[in-house]
Amino acid sequence: MSDQRLQGQVMMVTGASSGIGLACAERFVREGAIVHGFDIAEKPAAWAAIEKDAPGSSFTVGDVRDEAAQTAWAADVKAAHGRIDSMLTAAGVASGGPVHLLPTEEWQRVQDINLTGTFLSVKAVIDTMLEQRSGTIITVASVEGLEGAEGGSTYNASKGGVILLTKNLAMDYSRMGIRSNCICPGFIDTPLFQSVIGQPGLETFRDSIMEQHKVGRFGRPDEIAGAAFFLASDDSSFVSGHALPVDGGYVAGHRHGHTKLMGLD
Repeated sequence: MSDQRLQGQVMMVTGASSGIGLACAERFVREGAIVHGFDIAEKPAAWAAIEKDAPGSSFTVGDVRDEAAQTAWAADVKAAHGRIDSMLTAAGVASGGPVHLLPTEEWQRVQDINLTGTFLSVKAVIDTMLEQRSGTIITVASVEGLEGAEGGSTYNASKGGVILLTKNLAMDYSRMGIRSNCICPGFIDTPLFQSVIGQPGLETFRDSIMEQHKVGRFGRPDEIAGAAFFLASDDSSFVSGHALPVDGGYVAGHRHGHTKLMGLD
């Protein structure tokens, strides 16, 4: 049972209709927060419970690439509550391919959603947080922003950009009471994950990726939500500018099966 460590805080979450964004919104509500979601998809049925359990919460349909829409969303949240305590940026898309086969338009689409969309989300709330001299920014990147992955060109570049953007936010705003951190998930079982890795014919590829998660499985959205809660709470009051892998050991190193010889598998 939660002791509602975020009681009364006003949280904003992009990509809030499913997967990591929805799981974070639900966790924040269990911790006592009021949560406002934003997504290009229509409001899912799960948001009825969020709005019931946390009166004042809401869901807005919009595109993170639309600066005016994000600015208006943040203005509405501030008008309703007088403050904004946290922004979590979970909106994103998956794509890739070797550079010589990747259309420039697809490169740009992924950068616009994953990186520029994150920038616009932060820009929409930063003035309010500066006025308050408080706030937390939690961006969502990927382990593929920490290290390369074959065929990942545009996705990996966008997520690497999110990580460095977050570090710069920490440098620029930490002394104004605004902490900024980035979660770098491993492969998490979400609708987006299933749309890519769950395709027929990718079984061997999927098994190989799972093997690199040292705990021997893919992650769950609620496990990312647990990290997000930590970064939003006072437990992380001395954490800013950190890129936190939540990845089942994916980036810990390479695994080649030697542990089987030692009876550890």
